[in-house]
Amino acid sequence: MGTNHGQRQLHLGAFIFGVGHHIAAWRYPLTDTDGLLKLDFYKRFAQTAERGKFDLVFIEDIPVLPEPLNRAVQYTLPVRAEPLTLLSALASVTKKIGLVGTVSTTYSEPFHVARKFASLDHLSGGRAGWNAVTTSMENTAKNFGRDHHLDHSLRYERAKEFVDVVTALWDSWEEGALVIDKATGQFADPDKVHEINHVGEHFSVRGPLNVHRSVQGRPVVVQAGSSTTGQAFAAQTAEVVFTAWQTLEEAQSFYASLKGQLPAYGRSPDELKILPGVLPFIGATEEEAKAKEAEFQDLVLPAVGLGMVQNILRVDLSGYPLDGPLPELPDATEINGGKSRYQLLLDMARREQLTIRQLIHRVTGARGHRTIAGTPVQIADQLEEWFVNKACDGFNIMPPYLPGGLDEFVDLVIPELQRRGLFRSDYAGTTLRDHLGLAEPANRFAQRSATSVH
Repeated sequence: MGTNHGQRQLHLGAFIFGVGHHIAAWRYPLTDTDGLLKLDFYKRFAQTAERGKFDLVFIEDIPVLPEPLNRAVQYTLPVRAEPLTLLSALASVTKKIGLVGTVSTTYSEPFHVARKFASLDHLSGGRAGWNAVTTSMENTAKNFGRDHHLDHSLRYERAKEFVDVVTALWDSWEEGALVIDKATGQFADPDKVHEINHVGEHFSVRGPLNVHRSVQGRPVVVQAGSSTTGQAFAAQTAEVVFTAWQTLEEAQSFYASLKGQLPAYGRSPDELKILPGVLPFIGATEEEAKAKEAEFQDLVLPAVGLGMVQNILRVDLSGYPLDGPLPELPDATEINGGKSRYQLLLDMARREQLTIRQLIHRVTGARGHRTIAGTPVQIADQLEEWFVNKACDGFNIMPPYLPGGLDEFVDLVIPELQRRGLFRSDYAGTTLRDHLGLAEPANRFAQRSATSVH
């Protein structure tokens, strides 16, 4: 493809997930399994992504082990670092790359979340982002003193109020509230520090936060739901959306739909960046890349792959032949799990007439995200196609194994994207908002103060 003569450029996230995104990554000979939960392992990942000028590193969080527990522990790698702990450590060994972590709105409290991310934003010099998710896995409830998981619609009602409380707490200190006048003894201006006095359906929070306004004004708010409810939530609250799509047409439809909802909330399309996940297998030739992908697939135990599909679909497939089609399954509106990923798998299986075994192969690498196998030029071609045809604003890159999977992308694909003018050659700013081209949100209390004065 050609050179980008316009101003629009890709945004890229580097997605940390265990020792690689493929379910068999830990079995691959070149994967560094000795680095699991060791700072040097994650330090290398973050510094490599920063060398590649990525906008951000992203850490997912799943606060429960997959079912059944014996299979998850015996055959997969279920160990995950707690995001805020890890990102705080990475803040000290990086300088510019954004630091985005997942914290659930279903199993957390707003004051804790607001305080932790505001602290990370200060400590990192303005690089923090919060991926606000509604936890979808049913058994998570039992880790948090609940017998039952909240209903899908209730989870999103809670999430909307949760984000409103968190952003109000981030606004509770206005810009310039700190005085720090040693001569007079005044530390802060009480007229610029506000109780939020929130009383809602799910939360009652007085405030103010005990952390002053952060470097970016607020950390960046990220969201990952693609269902109808998830889109409405994102249109109101999110500044970045992580999503999963298999085809250009699906991605274009989602992109147009979500961007089209923004004006109803007084927002412009540029105020939200959409980044689908992509898992790249990179080779010197297409044949080499596909052989690498096949090598990973050969490492997947059938029971593990089937379990992964069953966990997404919430259905027992053990009684069905692997080389037969999926059985008839309920409509997505009837389930209480992750509706968008459930629908994505159903659509993919029906559209391509996949057997259960073929669906397993499609899911075990990227869990429903898109997988690309090819040369650096071919990978860049496919990323460019989606980008220029308004299917996305960039991508969340999911290395199949670590550290080599990210090394290959940074050393081979990034230079090709830069050659085409599709990606930056250096950072233009120092904060995550700078990298994403996002303005600092107005402080709601400063606006009220200005209105009352006039």
